[in-house]
Amino acid sequence: MKTTFLSLAALFLMTTNAPAADLPPPPDVAKKPYEVKAPFGASRSDEYYWLRDDKRENKEMLAYLDAENAYATAFMAPLKPVENKLYDEIVARIKQDDSSVPFRERGYWYYTRFETGKDYPIHARRKGTMEAPEEILLDVNAMAAGKDYFNVAEYEISPDNKIMAWTDDDVGRRQNTIRFKNLETGEIYPESIPGVASYTAWADDNKTLFYVENDPETLLTKRTKKHVLGTPVSQDVTVYEEADDSFYMGIWRTRDDKFICIDVGSTVMTEIRCAPAADPKDFVVLAPRERDVDYYADHLGDRWVIRTNDGGAKNFKIVTAPDGSRSRKDWKDWVPHRDDVFIEDIELFDGFTAISERSQGLERLRLLKAGDKEEYVKADETAYSMGLSVNSEPDTDWLRYTYTSMTTPATTYELNTKTGERRQLKQQPVIGYDPSKYATERVWATARDGTKIPVSLVYKKGFEKNGKAAMLQYAYGSYGNSMDPGFSIVNVSLLDRGMVYALAHIRGGQEMGRKWYDDGKLFNKKNTFTDFIDVTDFLVKEGYAAKDRVAAYGGSAGGLLMGAITNMAPEKYRVILSQVPFVDVVTTMLDPSIPLTTNEYDEWGNPEKKEYYDYMITYSPYDNLKKQAYPAIFVGTGLWDSQVQYWEPAKYVARLRDLDTGTQPVLFRTNMDAGHGGKSGRFRKYREQSEMFAFMLDQLGVGATTATH
Repeated sequence: MKTTFLSLAALFLMTTNAPAADLPPPPDVAKKPYEVKAPFGASRSDEYYWLRDDKRENKEMLAYLDAENAYATAFMAPLKPVENKLYDEIVARIKQDDSSVPFRERGYWYYTRFETGKDYPIHARRKGTMEAPEEILLDVNAMAAGKDYFNVAEYEISPDNKIMAWTDDDVGRRQNTIRFKNLETGEIYPESIPGVASYTAWADDNKTLFYVENDPETLLTKRTKKHVLGTPVSQDVTVYEEADDSFYMGIWRTRDDKFICIDVGSTVMTEIRCAPAADPKDFVVLAPRERDVDYYADHLGDRWVIRTNDGGAKNFKIVTAPDGSRSRKDWKDWVPHRDDVFIEDIELFDGFTAISERSQGLERLRLLKAGDKEEYVKADETAYSMGLSVNSEPDTDWLRYTYTSMTTPATTYELNTKTGERRQLKQQPVIGYDPSKYATERVWATARDGTKIPVSLVYKKGFEKNGKAAMLQYAYGSYGNSMDPGFSIVNVSLLDRGMVYALAHIRGGQEMGRKWYDDGKLFNKKNTFTDFIDVTDFLVKEGYAAKDRVAAYGGSAGGLLMGAITNMAPEKYRVILSQVPFVDVVTTMLDPSIPLTTNEYDEWGNPEKKEYYDYMITYSPYDNLKKQAYPAIFVGTGLWDSQVQYWEPAKYVARLRDLDTGTQPVLFRTNMDAGHGGKSGRFRKYREQSEMFAFMLDQLGVGATTATH
């Protein structure tokens, strides 16, 4: 007998303390015939396509999501004490009255601070020194009052320090609104600009703001416009419009503040156009776009410094070009390409240049000094994450950088590049945490094609590799995004219960260089999934985990990973945690009206072309669900998600329920007032994570209380 939406919700209200065994069958939802067709003639049946509602108003659809939420809540009711305990542990580690490391810009020190018991930050500054009176720029707690979701994405101060523009979002769909504040009088200006990305840049006249407008349907960053304070927004002039829907757009000022630049980029190419910040009338292309040529430029002094893959530099090189350069013919090699080093970022200073790069899967910082001298910033551990911090001004000998590992909380240092003196500016305070009780290591798993996959591990000291432990394995593996071994305030609760946490640096990221990314996208995408499975096999074989006590976790494109491994090797995982999962790959990529589709043809392929369709259909999680026993699964999404639309996981769960022949629970939690990043606020996200981890601990047979050694 199928449970109706109404009876399930009523049941929850009556049986909030009922054991899971007493639950009725999970929600069932109607099937409605629908064919998804490709231009070349392929057709697929999608009985749950109707769950898509771009306006989020369909009552039958919303009733289904509510029913799934009620079912999840009823199932989790007996585990509420575990969820509460996890949440209390996590929040107890947080120093509530915390603040960021201040940085100086144009004579002011800027920082963000939190107050005890409050969920949102306060952005502030002080003039001249940190002993000066505090000026509150934005109290986000007051701004978010009464709202289910609120986020300030970015703020920019005018060159004369008097006007602030900021972008905020009260839905979670990353459709921001620009607002203005006079920092001398506190006046909030009446004009506001809706439907924009978070990127803004002031001109030197202190009244002209450049911003990026989104397409209202696809949310693509389509146009750069300029607004003059005091004039109607309807009169804002379009400075540049991008015709190619495969490109993203941003806007920024160069390191020396001489130029405002508009950059457009796709997966495989970039183009930058710049204008003098003092008179930004004509935006001139720095180098015309060309397929398979990426470049990222900055300006200091009288030259451009450019990170590029031009000329076959797959791992990127650094070139320079003089002022007035408009062609790659002017580029001169400065830091050459290397097959074993991936150049990731550069930061320009008056007396030196800092390069963020990767080698053997680890980050490092290289300093280039006068006379072609170079040195590396030292690391303190064998598995770590290191990167550039906020270095807001170029006229300094001090480099700020961040350092963390799976046992070391995030730490900000500054290094004097002349004397070698190093100062610790701040380490993330973690109340009650003792790093000496934990251990981290880097191991290498062999994939089925012989490739060595780096894996970062952390566990509590006293752990024995006897094949009995429970393990959580995490990965992402898309877009060239590298997942580096950093500290997690949440994972401590797992380690204290005897679990192992494994971060698999699978192909599709760039941990091992650009080839690592190329080998995990398009027609190589399946390497991402098999790498993850092969890492699991290796860790189980080596005794890090029991074969029946492995949980896997991924989100967004990592949720695609979760869907793929669940179809390919369900017997290897006891629990799957999948957040905002991209699981309906082919249907989404066939629809250019869906946000992000056209930007990503060079990541996944364009299924309007048969060769891509044929490959993508072999791994798309929704299309490969079949009659087999699936592990316990927890799926989460946000109704207003702009990155992965809610209907993908909704359809996936509905079809999974039809085909699953096993007995393990499947829970589907929709956050009805949030988007891709989950709930806003400092603490609310930990409530969501605590519920998901309580589900995982129960399924893995891990005790609610912490283990001791």
